Amino acid sequence: MTVVDIPGSKSVTARALFLAAAADGVTTLRRPLRSDDTEGFAEGLTRLGYRVGRTPDAWQIDGRPQGPAVAEADVYCRDGATTARFLPTLAAAGRGSFRFDASPQMRRRPLGPLSRALRDLGVDLRHEEAEGHHPLRIEAAGVEGGEVVLDAGQSSQYLTALLLLGPLTRKGLRIRVTDLVSAPYVEITVAMMRAFGVEVRREGTVHVVPPGGYTATTYDIEPDASTASYFFAAAAVTGGEVTVPGLGTGALQGDLGFVDVLRRMGAEVTTDAHGTRVRGTGELRGLTVNMRDISDTMPTLAAIAPFASGPVRIEDVGNTRVKECDRLEACAENLRRLGVEVATGDDWIEIRPGSEAPVGAEIKSYGDHRVVMSFAVTGLRVPGISFDDPGCVRKTFPGFHEAFGALRGRLPA
Repeated sequence: MTVVDIPGSKSVTARALFLAAAADGVTTLRRPLRSDDTEGFAEGLTRLGYRVGRTPDAWQIDGRPQGPAVAEADVYCRDGATTARFLPTLAAAGRGSFRFDASPQMRRRPLGPLSRALRDLGVDLRHEEAEGHHPLRIEAAGVEGGEVVLDAGQSSQYLTALLLLGPLTRKGLRIRVTDLVSAPYVEITVAMMRAFGVEVRREGTVHVVPPGGYTATTYDIEPDASTASYFFAAAAVTGGEVTVPGLGTGALQGDLGFVDVLRRMGAEVTTDAHGTRVRGTGELRGLTVNMRDISDTMPTLAAIAPFASGPVRIEDVGNTRVKECDRLEACAENLRRLGVEVATGDDWIEIRPGSEAPVGAEIKSYGDHRVVMSFAVTGLRVPGISFDDPGCVRKTFPGFHEAFGALRGRLPA
């Protein structure tokens, strides 16, 4: 049995940083993810005047329920979508003039529905170049609260940003959601808000968030379930066995549901309170699966699909076209480079394994960490796979190639 320690969750670390900054008191985050995205979030908080103390195993944040400690700031959000969507929302609850910009990759990703919702709540928000995209400026004067309508069909992060804002408003929020993708990520947010003293209520499609603020706490960051998917997939395609401790029956992250897809394909999966174990059985069946709620693991499945006994069709993943890259097309192009037959539509991809084994090729990463990590799994069965930008994994897992290389040595050849 191979035990793999996965770094902390990016999604949980980002939410915890927001909650800690907004809480009354000093919060300690244990085992936070240290990656380009989370370091960028912490750096953004520092630019806004929050104190962030960092040691190797824990971060301490001095909360400021009243908002940023500075009257003006210029914040660079790097490639981080959580940074780029959550920090402007946090700043809006304070007072001052705050400008936010991001990398060219993040500038391409949409913000429009969140911007519209903030404006509907009275926030003075202006996009400096393309409407609905970074860069943007906020002239913050606090947020009164009330009812707002939100379309979160492109990204659940829009809803998370407003949920996190709710307790910082004077009257609380009633958020009416017209569409929602990746719903399990919202459940992460609600569970974490509870840990910081806030209870969100649901009334049909309306999320009701009370005013009153957050209470500081000590919070343990669980391992990243999206990152774990590559190691679980590695076991499934090689006939090996991988156990990830800390991701068990009580895990917050919906992406742990990826192991249920592996189970349907023929892998043996065991989950208990302590962790999850996947064992490859030598069988990998084709299937049709809706991955709307776990779309970050779509590339992982696409990358192992060539080894299935029949076609693998992944549906309802249109939102993956507006991630770090158009992931649906990136997966299709790279699979074709390996000699695999692929078809795509607006929100689906179908991989059709052939009688010939895939051949080695250079994988085009598009600067997307998930593309590289997914096709590293393919490389366990296909010699000669290389990457045009292997270093882009630093976004979420700077030590990925070393960890995956160590795993390779412990799996069946």
